[in-house]
Amino acid sequence: MGKTSRCLSLAALFFLSAGAQAQELTIMISGGFNAAWQKLAPRFAAQEGYKVVTVTGPSMGNSAQAIPTRLAHGEKADVVIMVGDALTKLDKAGWILKDSRVELADSTVGAVVRKGDAPVDISTEEALRSALLKARSIAYSDSASGRYVSGQLFEKLGIKNEVQNKAHQIERVPVASMVADGKYQLGFQQVSELRPVSGVTFIGELPASMQYTTRFAGAVTKTSAHRQEAQKLLQYLSSAAVQPTVQATGLKTVKASQAAKQADTVQ
Repeated sequence: MGKTSRCLSLAALFFLSAGAQAQELTIMISGGFNAAWQKLAPRFAAQEGYKVVTVTGPSMGNSAQAIPTRLAHGEKADVVIMVGDALTKLDKAGWILKDSRVELADSTVGAVVRKGDAPVDISTEEALRSALLKARSIAYSDSASGRYVSGQLFEKLGIKNEVQNKAHQIERVPVASMVADGKYQLGFQQVSELRPVSGVTFIGELPASMQYTTRFAGAVTKTSAHRQEAQKLLQYLSSAAVQPTVQATGLKTVKASQAAKQADTVQ
């Protein structure tokens, strides 16, 4: 092989390598949208020919796994998918590419008991209040739903003092997994995070008057080297074609009017 041919071959290898690298997307995602993501990511990867790398972590909090902490420590991501108000904070902190945010889904709060335990009624305010007062122990998450449960729900029901010693915040791991292990009797978290866990029985959503809906949204990071591909992914995740899959995981489709307002929470 002549010198010119070798140079052309090396150049071809370089561009092939660069092309392959350009097709790899890293996504940081929190728990609420993760069940839908696990179903949709392989479809998108096959459809577009991209390699998708998933990094999971809470939307907020001070743990090393939290998405804001990961970014602050220099971890790279092309897309972040997380609780809407946490994404807003990332945007204000300068992490998010301008006008790249896409509203993805809304998530309500529900509850579980250990599989085999007697079902518990939480369908009305009175039933929910009674269930909480009778429960031996209560678990809630360290994310948006947990902050609502501990910071507002107990107070709205007028039982904050009565339950404060038996209600516990669960960090990093799914609340339902702790209930399944028998460590807590009653567990509260976003429905989409409760349903994928085995060993528990889902007993329903909070009654409408006590409900708290969390918005999940995604955005492209300023550090992404693959901005067009990243934006295409977000458009796919919010498309009408994938909504049956999103809804099957316990999430709700974002209404057009709410998407336009970029509402982080809908109560």
